[in-house]
Amino acid sequence: MRRLLVLAFAFLVLAPDVPARAFSFSEEESKGSQATAAKRAAVSAALSAPCRSSIKGKRIALLLAERTGGKLALGGSGVLFDAVNQQLQQLGLSTITQGQINAQIAAAERLAILNNDPDAALAASGRIGADFFIRGVISGRAGKNLMVNANEVAVTIMMTLTDARGRVLSSQKMSAESWAGQDVVGAALSVIEDEGAVAVANLYRDFCAQAGK
Repeated sequence: MRRLLVLAFAFLVLAPDVPARAFSFSEEESKGSQATAAKRAAVSAALSAPCRSSIKGKRIALLLAERTGGKLALGGSGVLFDAVNQQLQQLGLSTITQGQINAQIAAAERLAILNNDPDAALAASGRIGADFFIRGVISGRAGKNLMVNANEVAVTIMMTLTDARGRVLSSQKMSAESWAGQDVVGAALSVIEDEGAVAVANLYRDFCAQAGK
């Protein structure tokens, strides 16, 4: 028995160490490059869809709201509107300014459209001259993670393209989590900057494919 214990101890002492898997910056950079390449490929594929100039000329009204406590609330999304609107315009789509939307569609009516009220959408479309709507609903959760002792914010943005009657043509979802703080709007802007190109390109693809039907 003593001999077996001695042999076992000798094996443990003489056995070569198994190195732990070290963190590699180059590996992380490679993963980041692959993710970027995948996004570019997705955008390129979506934008390769044919789109008639007559369809591109149709006017789109973008509406944004934040879901808080289960209810939608307007306001505080001007910077987000500009970010999404700019991406739409860069693709050659015709959009209506936020000032025009706010001036001609009352807040209650905008909320009704965002809550998928087809009658409100149809009435507003005739008044503002919108052929399509993009409904953007931002859902955020901010708080303190006690396990890591850090503030965190999680954001999800659902973008839904509809025609003037409320018929859904496309839905795109963007989401992310951040340990940077509790600013939901700031986190949402980061999500748009990071994932918006793919989401907007997919909206463009579906818009071009479905708008004429």
